[in-house]
Amino acid sequence: MREPPTREARTLNSAVSVRLALTVALVLAAPAANARTLLEYKHYRALSIDLVGRMPTRDELAAFEKDDFDLDRWIDTQLDARGYGDRLTRIWMDTLRLELSPVIQLRPPSTMLRRVMIQGPDGPVYVYFRPGQHRAREATDGDFCLTRDESGLKVLPNQNKPPVGMPVTVSKTVLEANTVLVKPWWLYRDYRNAMPVLHFGTTWTTADAGFEPSDDLLVEADGKAKTVAVRVCKEEAQTADSGLVSPRAKGPWAKQHKGEPIACRSGVAHAMSTDCGCGVGLERCLPSEGVKKGDTAFVSASRVGLGVEQPFDRVEQSSSEWTKLWLAQEASMYLGRIIREDRDFREVLTGKGTWINGPLAQFYRSSSGSGVGKMKQYGLADDGDPLFDPGRVPIGLLPHDLSTWERVESRGPRAAGLLTMPVFLEKYATRRARGAAIYSAFLCKSFVAAPNVKLTPSNDPNLMTRPGCSTCHTTLEPLAAWFSRVSEGDIRWIPADAMPIENPKCKLDAAGKAPPSCRDHYDPAFSTKEHGVLRGAYASHAHADAGPIGAGEELANSPELASCIVERITSAFLGRPIGSEDAALVSSLREVLTSQGYRMRPLVRALVKSKAYREANDLEKVPQ
Repeated sequence: MREPPTREARTLNSAVSVRLALTVALVLAAPAANARTLLEYKHYRALSIDLVGRMPTRDELAAFEKDDFDLDRWIDTQLDARGYGDRLTRIWMDTLRLELSPVIQLRPPSTMLRRVMIQGPDGPVYVYFRPGQHRAREATDGDFCLTRDESGLKVLPNQNKPPVGMPVTVSKTVLEANTVLVKPWWLYRDYRNAMPVLHFGTTWTTADAGFEPSDDLLVEADGKAKTVAVRVCKEEAQTADSGLVSPRAKGPWAKQHKGEPIACRSGVAHAMSTDCGCGVGLERCLPSEGVKKGDTAFVSASRVGLGVEQPFDRVEQSSSEWTKLWLAQEASMYLGRIIREDRDFREVLTGKGTWINGPLAQFYRSSSGSGVGKMKQYGLADDGDPLFDPGRVPIGLLPHDLSTWERVESRGPRAAGLLTMPVFLEKYATRRARGAAIYSAFLCKSFVAAPNVKLTPSNDPNLMTRPGCSTCHTTLEPLAAWFSRVSEGDIRWIPADAMPIENPKCKLDAAGKAPPSCRDHYDPAFSTKEHGVLRGAYASHAHADAGPIGAGEELANSPELASCIVERITSAFLGRPIGSEDAALVSSLREVLTSQGYRMRPLVRALVKSKAYREANDLEKVPQ
């Protein structure tokens, strides 16, 4: 048995314990040589959020607290990393609000395949078709490829409503005569081969992680059998790149050009020729848009605040939503590349190239050329020219190549950075909206009416001179004129040879009225008895001729652009609006930006090393 310590031993142990406790207390109380101040921690935390995209981890904080931590070197490392590029990209995406809302629907009739359930000889069958398709049979021309007598169904022109009627059994003879089985691109990786075998979910197991057809596309009409091929009306299943304008095609233009060749990617080819289908594996078309309420096509990111790789949630959505997702991602990729590669930021306004993936390649090869035929009266087969030349799209990109992004050096002669990208033109659908957007985003200006202005009655169509309106429209109308040659609500270029600014074909008659066929694109209010005037061009013929390229060049050369860039980045990083007290900071940062060729990395480096940024989280020093 162990004996208890003696009194002397207990006294000695107690003294040692006291001395040890005092030593520990003194060590804890005395600041270490490398101790960080609270403001330094706040500064590092802000840097991590702004340059990395998140708060620092415990390991990163431990490294920060070491004597050999080099903050300048750490900042330079982060400026080469993805988080910094994503941060600045988000600032500009938010500034321009470059996500397309659910209100905007991208449903070109030449590329959207509807699906109808009929009663086949062996049970229910899905049949895909395009509304408005020119067909070999007059009885079904411009409609579903089976008559109501054959199927019992009347397919309504409205894409958002299902057919009406009571289905009857379609005979095998009628079904085989008017439809054909196709292995489509959304089910087969190798759809371009003569005998596709790589089927989604079975023999094709290496699909891009983000590509997934909706459940509705993977199951037959009986709800049980797996879909291995789809039944399509014969005209839609054709694979030719060009066809001939049919003698039976409707409209003055078609009558004038009957028998002439027409490119099948043209937006009106499906309504003009019986030869033009959806291409090999239906690659020029998208499936199942608007067949019934809630009809879906692909599983995609519903909200992509964390990026496509980390969406907030994933839901089955329509082809229209699928397309809008990738149009927004093109702008994000374009901005991100300029920032991460530390290129001249003015390329956002003037650049010819872009980056695209598989869905975008499919869009630019087909859907971007779609139109509704409003320009046929001007001698055009389609609604103008595409701003992205389809011939410049990389042929190797397949519609399901989501994560493969390829550089396109030039989209075509009319490309002007973001100003001619579909996401911008669809987001801001009118000339004035486009003009106001670039004025606000890149010059940091807004339209505010003059104080005490009075709106007096006036018949003056010129808003630049009308009392009360002129205070804003004197500036806005010339900005809008830059976009006079880009169709409103569309992404098509209006060519000058067929539609000049002053067009004698659209002159006013003796009663002062313009021809009805001209009113969509020519403004009677500014037309004369000698010629019509292209809408929006009245404010500046020079701007209308120069187009978005002229707008981009003028903005890029504006002395106000640099100040606006600095203000937007500084405000985002400081977490508050820029005020008069920041004039010296803005001036110094502007000098950095302009002297370094409008590259963002030197600007951000100077900003995060500034006293204003270091003190941004010090409430005693932040301007109130």
